[in-house]
Amino acid sequence: MSVEATDPTSAVPQRSEVARLLVVMPALNEEGSVARVIADVMREQPDASILVVDDGSTDCTAERARAAGAMVMSLPFNLGVGGAMRAAYRYAADHGFDKVVQVDADGQHDPADIAVLIDAAGGTDVVIGARFAGRGDYVVKGPRKWAMKLLSSMLTTMTGTRITDPTSGFRLAQGRAVALFARHYPEEYLGDTVEALVIAHRCGLVIRQVPVAMRPRQAGEASQNALRAAIYLMRVITAVGLALLRRPPQISADPLSQR
Repeated sequence: MSVEATDPTSAVPQRSEVARLLVVMPALNEEGSVARVIADVMREQPDASILVVDDGSTDCTAERARAAGAMVMSLPFNLGVGGAMRAAYRYAADHGFDKVVQVDADGQHDPADIAVLIDAAGGTDVVIGARFAGRGDYVVKGPRKWAMKLLSSMLTTMTGTRITDPTSGFRLAQGRAVALFARHYPEEYLGDTVEALVIAHRCGLVIRQVPVAMRPRQAGEASQNALRAAIYLMRVITAVGLALLRRPPQISADPLSQR
C-alpha cells in the first residue's frame, strides 16, 4: 500500500500543529461525491490533513480525490471499512497524528460537525457523532430499528455512557485510541463500529457521544439495504458477546510507541 498526494513531497507530513488532525475517508466507488466532500472538509478544517483510503474502487475515486487535493492510500482489493480504517490508523500512528476523524466519502457526514467532535474531545479517547441524540431528522425503521435499540442498550449498559448510535461511522479517536486502533481495529462489517467500542471500553478508554445531523448522500446508493443491515446488526450482537470473552489488548499512552 502507498500513500500519494497531489504534491508527492507532502505525502508524509511532518509532526506539527498542522499535522495533528487527520481526516480519513474510506471510499469504495465514490467518484460522484468524494471531491465535494474533500472540498467541504478543506473549508471547515483548513489545517487538517485529508487521507482518502481507496478501498479497491473500480471507478475514478482515487483520481478525483488526488485532483481535489487529498492524500490517497490505494488498497489492492476491497477490505471493507474496518480494514481501510485499520490501515488509516496505522498511517496516523506512524506519522504523528494525534487526532483522527472518520468521515464518509458519500457526503452524509457534515464536515461542519468535525468541530463539534473536536470540542467534545477533552478528557476522552473516542467521540461518536450520534444521529439519534436530538439533532436532525434521521430515522430507521423495521427490524434495523429494533436491532439498533438493542445494541444501544447493550453498549450503554456496558460502558456506563449513553450511546444511542453505536453504528455511527462519524467519530473521532485520539491519543491512546489511535494507538489501539492501529493494531486492533475490527474488520468485520459493523464490527468496525460496534466491536471497536467494546474493545475501547475494555482497554479503559473514555467514550463520549455528541449529537450531529446527517445529510442525504451526494451520489450513489447505500451499500446495504435495511434487511441486510438488520441481519448484520444481529450478527454484531453475537460478536459483542464474543468480544467480551477475549482478553483485551495492551496499549500504550503514546501512539508512536506502537510502531
